[in-house]
Amino acid sequence: MENYFNYFTEIEEHFQRRRGSLLLLSTLDWALIETWREAGVPLEAVLRGIDAAFDKYEARKTRARVRRVNGLAYCAQEVMVAVEDMKKAAVGAASAHSEAAPAPGFEAERIAAHLESCARKLQNAGIIEPAQRLLSLASGIRLEQPDLEELERTLTTLEEKLYAHLLTITPEADLTAIREQAQRELGPYKRRMQAVQIRQIEHQFMHKRLIEKYKLPRLSLFYMDQQ
Repeated sequence: MENYFNYFTEIEEHFQRRRGSLLLLSTLDWALIETWREAGVPLEAVLRGIDAAFDKYEARKTRARVRRVNGLAYCAQEVMVAVEDMKKAAVGAASAHSEAAPAPGFEAERIAAHLESCARKLQNAGIIEPAQRLLSLASGIRLEQPDLEELERTLTTLEEKLYAHLLTITPEADLTAIREQAQRELGPYKRRMQAVQIRQIEHQFMHKRLIEKYKLPRLSLFYMDQQ
């Protein structure tokens, strides 16, 4: 509950600091934060996205008169960019150490244990083929420190295949309910968001809901500490 509370309050306070005035968030702002939280968007990504959006806003403001930022939807695109940047940076930074010594937190044994844990959960759910692939990867990692960027690409591909599988086995009524929930929460923002932003958040929302429904793990190294 404390983490849940902190997610909201830190975003609110950071947005107010960057805006430069005490603006209480609207009901729609809180709904967007809830959408991010439900989609699994890390707090740090939201804060980085807010900073990036305001940096661009302030650069524009020096050249032309622009409207004041009055809602979090203004930051939505930069938040999604920050999510992707953080994933790439986390793996990329660790890869830079791979030839000498693994970066702290990305030791071979720890990665192998993560993959084996994910494999067990998939096996328990009767999802065998990707589980076997994860076990094979774990065995190889114990013999040789992996190229983390290549491993992350492999895990991303596996997770997308897993997501596609879940879409095929989930009853249509359940998928419709999840889509409707995502659309309800995003609805107030759609006019102020680009189509690509909406698709990204809806995709993450659907992905997270299906993973939770079937009690499955996130495979990416980005989620290694969160499971």
